Amino acid sequence: MLNKKILVTGGAGFLGSHLCEKLLNRGDEVLCVDNLFTGTKQNILHLLSNPRFEFMRHDITFPLYVEVDEIYNLACPASPIHYQFDPVQTTKTSVMGAINMLGLAKRVKAKILQASTSEVYGDPEIHPQRESYKGSVNPIGIRACYDEGKRCAETLFFDYQRQHNLNIKVMRIFNTYGPRMHPNDGRVVSNFIIQALKGKDITIYGEGNQTRSFCYVDDLIEGMIKLMDSRDGFYGPVNIGNPREFSMLELAKNVLELTESKSNLVFLPLPQDDPKQRQPDISLAQSELGWKPNVELKEGLTKTIAYFKELM
Repeated sequence: MLNKKILVTGGAGFLGSHLCEKLLNRGDEVLCVDNLFTGTKQNILHLLSNPRFEFMRHDITFPLYVEVDEIYNLACPASPIHYQFDPVQTTKTSVMGAINMLGLAKRVKAKILQASTSEVYGDPEIHPQRESYKGSVNPIGIRACYDEGKRCAETLFFDYQRQHNLNIKVMRIFNTYGPRMHPNDGRVVSNFIIQALKGKDITIYGEGNQTRSFCYVDDLIEGMIKLMDSRDGFYGPVNIGNPREFSMLELAKNVLELTESKSNLVFLPLPQDDPKQRQPDISLAQSELGWKPNVELKEGLTKTIAYFKELM
């Protein structure tokens, strides 16, 4: 079906704005819904003049009545600073938001994709993480509002599939970076870049040995759309992320080199429940979607640094 009507919740956010852009570029009509808690109109300013694009300020913890063919559910603050600011609201966004979007999908018979997270694996005891791993999450920790909210959303998606035969897709997003990241989201890539550009100390938690796998935003969005367009009956969950692992120390050194910054490295205590290793097994994404990331870390960092330079 050409010219689909597509709803993107959290569409003014970092990932959402890139997704809206990509869908418009291929000819779809896009309804972007965002309450602008972490999203910003600045991210979608260049899309507002497109006649196939519509922006609606709305919080998905309240029902939404629209006619669409597909729903990408991305709405939820995704960085610890933002999701811990109002943890109750974070859980409500994940759980009530999922219920409302699944209810909408059921009413209008739309296909629906849930942007889940690698955080459902918690501080993993197996490495790399594959989709069959059930995770090691602290349900009463300070990160639980996000981790458990996203886990519950996955539960709801699969229950709606089984109970109402809904066409669902669930993706687990691993660390993603790129232009339009929120400058104050406390995430490691934006933190390091801004500290380096300002000549401030670069703060590393622990000894900097904990690892993350960084996926450039363009690669991730391609994986997301491939999952939505995948065969009926394939629901996921599927890991979308970059399987190449980097330590915090390696990332900091890359940022220093690319920004030509004279910042010093400063080591601070590790926060509670901070995962020590995070790396996706993407064999399912490769076999089912024919997807793998293409952008190398240095190339992606160069584009991200250019964005933050302009922003500052």
